Amino acid sequence: MKIFARLLPVALFAPMLALAANPGNLSGVNTFILNVMNFINTVLVPAIFGLAFLVFLWGMFKTFILGGGDEEKQTEGKQLMVYAIAGFVIMISVWGIVNVLSSSLGFSGDSLQQIPNVPKR
Repeated sequence: MKIFARLLPVALFAPMLALAANPGNLSGVNTFILNVMNFINTVLVPAIFGLAFLVFLWGMFKTFILGGGDEEKQTEGKQLMVYAIAGFVIMISVWGIVNVLSSSLGFSGDSLQQIPNVPKR
């Protein structure tokens, strides 16, 4: 397991290291970054929003249905609802940061902006 943990970063960044020999061809790196940002925005963030929503609903259920007269269950339900709201706030912040980075670096829209190169003589 330790070998796998040591080789994982090398395997993830090997394509970028291979492109380092030819700095004029950065389309592979741009595509990689665009794919990672698209995965975060389209898969990861909605899945975590859904999980946080389910935790919030479970906290409401524990507070109002299961914890009718039991103060301990009501307290547990309220804590779950607070954790879910904190998850919402954190995920909205992460989503905003990813969108700001993608738009400021030119990764938004259908086409990528070309990175300026120094002209060769």
